[in-house]
Amino acid sequence: MKFFVTGGSGYIGSHVVKDLLANGHEVEGLSRSEKNDLQLRALGAEALRGDLSSHDVLRRAVQRSDAIVHLAFGAFSQDMSENFERGRVEADAISVMGDEVAGVGKPLVTTSGCGLIAEGVVVTEDMVRRPDEGLFRSSEQMTANVVARGAKAMVVRIPQVNGPNNEGFVPLLIQLAKANGYAAYIGEGLNRWPAAHVEDAAAVYRLAAEKGQAGQIFHAVAEEGVALRDIASVIAEKLDLPLRSIAPGEAELYFGQFTMFAAMDNPVSSLVTRNELGWEPTGPTMLEDIRNGDYFST
Repeated sequence: MKFFVTGGSGYIGSHVVKDLLANGHEVEGLSRSEKNDLQLRALGAEALRGDLSSHDVLRRAVQRSDAIVHLAFGAFSQDMSENFERGRVEADAISVMGDEVAGVGKPLVTTSGCGLIAEGVVVTEDMVRRPDEGLFRSSEQMTANVVARGAKAMVVRIPQVNGPNNEGFVPLLIQLAKANGYAAYIGEGLNRWPAAHVEDAAAVYRLAAEKGQAGQIFHAVAEEGVALRDIASVIAEKLDLPLRSIAPGEAELYFGQFTMFAAMDNPVSSLVTRNELGWEPTGPTMLEDIRNGDYFST
């Protein structure tokens, strides 16, 4: 199949492109710059200049493709208002692409996150976000909207993704530990983050496009939950810094705008995803990857 991929030069997106090409598919990737053009071509994909606001470009690309994978959003910002604006632009783009595939059977796979769905319980694929929930609402709600209009669209929820040259939350925790002189967790540090190696997560997009059905939600989750205390412990070990528990009332002084995520207890199941797609992750665990990877090379 010929895939159109948005965000194909990003951290997860570049691995999705690699996975698609390795499994015999063609890829055309949306690109906002000459640098991204070169990155996509180096992977073996075609580059198409445009962004999520280039609706005519999106329409034409979808029309000449057999399947669409949407990952473009931009790096997570600690400025939540910036994230919400990106979400608005993304929702419009999903609507445009969804209209082009409505009624024709082309799969459209969009991206969301595993967080902010339910606190302290294991999140499953059948759990739907509240309509008033903010950060990831736009992609999931708009995907549901285009499904209602006849699109074969589905969602992949992404956890904390580990792997080389990581751009996720763990590098931020490392920066905070360096800045404060110790690695910290809140209270007992038993709150959990779901995780997956980037190559395993990338494969879920291809499998969703190949096997998924309209309206399905998939979880690219290899580890149901990794305790923040365990993550902080490895960071302290690797940086040769003290490991400390801090009280909830002191957390903002250490974590700043990241406090909400540092305190989040977010275990996530992928049982349905594994059964429906035949997905079996094989990459290293988050703690293995942090301990043996390149997280501390800079």
